[in-house]
Amino acid sequence: MSEEQAIRAVVHLYVDGMAFANEPALRKAFHPRAAIIGNYQGAVEWMTRDEFIAAIVEEGGAPPGTIPLMEIELIDIEGDAASVKVVDEFAGMRFSDYLSLVKIDGRWSVVNKVYHLHR
Repeated sequence: MSEEQAIRAVVHLYVDGMAFANEPALRKAFHPRAAIIGNYQGAVEWMTRDEFIAAIVEEGGAPPGTIPLMEIELIDIEGDAASVKVVDEFAGMRFSDYLSLVKIDGRWSVVNKVYHLHR
């Protein structure tokens, strides 16, 4: 598997994890010390991975059989660091997510997510 394919697989885990409130998928996609940051409903939201996952699980996921929106617009890889821009939807809202990934012990993980909520 190429590095790009491995990164796409992590992004797919992330999007499916969000769309279906799949906690194990989200835990696999994100590094335990990841930060999730963005403006949400007029306030800056700054969460840990666990706070983010709890919020996703509390909101609940899409019905089974739903095909989640996942438009990867950019993948930039340099050695063991990568940046991905992906457009996705959660709970009827559209986001542009900027994901920073690092390859740790041979596996890519999201270490930072900065998002923009579209109006």
